[in-house]
Amino acid sequence: MTDLTDHAKNLLARALCGRLPSLPTAAWAALGTGGSDAAGITGEPAGTGYARQRVTFTGTGAQRNAAALSFTFTSAAGTLTHLGLFDAATGGNPLTWAPLSASVTVAGPGTVTVAVDALTVTPE
Repeated sequence: MTDLTDHAKNLLARALCGRLPSLPTAAWAALGTGGSDAAGITGEPAGTGYARQRVTFTGTGAQRNAAALSFTFTSAAGTLTHLGLFDAATGGNPLTWAPLSASVTVAGPGTVTVAVDALTVTPE
């Protein structure tokens, strides 16, 4: 993921200028149907048993998810095409986003899994 949201760009600009922003202390992954720098991901599922997943990262430079992420669905959620990071489990601020390497169609109950090291945040 290299696409920072407008919120994340603002945080970094203030940090680089010594303005001490409140930086995120954790990150949650979310799935959706689109994305933009202004909003992060869009079309996050609702009413399907879906919930954002807390992500722990490891590495220097490029950051990779240290554990698999499992998004569980109790009903159909349609076709999901993007993944984003937020600073909260619900609501919160979008941080970064990217298209999935392949879209996923959730046609009923099931789980969408992101494997260990499959989610990479790259400083560019």
